[in-house]
Amino acid sequence: MTPAAEQAYGRPDARIPYADQRREFILATLRTNGRADAADMALELGVTNETVRKDLVALEQLGLLRRVHGGAIPVGRLTYEPPLVSRTALSEEKVRIARAALQHLPASGSVLIDGGSTTAKLAEFLPRDRALRVYTNTLSIAIALMDAPLLTVYTLGGRVRPVTSTEVDDWAARALAEINVDVAFLGTTAVSLDRGLTTPDAAEAAVKRLMCASARRRILLADHTKFGKVSTCRHADLADIDVLITDDGTEPLMLASLRSTGLQVEAV
Repeated sequence: MTPAAEQAYGRPDARIPYADQRREFILATLRTNGRADAADMALELGVTNETVRKDLVALEQLGLLRRVHGGAIPVGRLTYEPPLVSRTALSEEKVRIARAALQHLPASGSVLIDGGSTTAKLAEFLPRDRALRVYTNTLSIAIALMDAPLLTVYTLGGRVRPVTSTEVDDWAARALAEINVDVAFLGTTAVSLDRGLTTPDAAEAAVKRLMCASARRRILLADHTKFGKVSTCRHADLADIDVLITDDGTEPLMLASLRSTGLQVEAV
């Protein structure tokens, strides 16, 4: 593996990078060079041309690039959405963010928990001795809360996206149109000063917009890797968020810029 690839993964001892790592590297190359040559990518990553071809096919199916003869070209400023089960990095940061979010729980009433690896951590730490109504669009979060007798747990219903285990489309939209919650704990794929909050899937973005509208207070949980990026579908502006909780790995300049918009930012 080349030094560039080693730096991208932070794993200089790696022989064969995981699929999500390869695809992130391919997209990073597209953003930098405006084109990814399949043969060059195979050499950079230390894998076969066929492996790269499969990666390009998968990314094209997600709408993140367009394949051309010999490689691929970008379709826009996009970010890759790995499966939820593979998002195991930054576990310490996510735990700190989730624990800080507990300070924003109401003493009673209702909360809404969005899908995502950090919001899933919040669900793990949710106090079991507090009577709350918990709404979520994520099956795994609902199941994790089933052992808490004081919590009344509701799922929104709808089509389940295999990538994130979240419920989307009309049933979820109708449920959100009929509820009002005290606090929504939200996730996102990317945060940009000029484009706000974005995510790869249009159906999931639509549900996230309705989540914002249904909540009296909106708390965004986002680790430092989410900032300065733009994904496909916009679901909120920074002005739609009341509090942003991130980790102390977020660049100080980014934190200052976010606070300058009037957003309350907690870096933990």
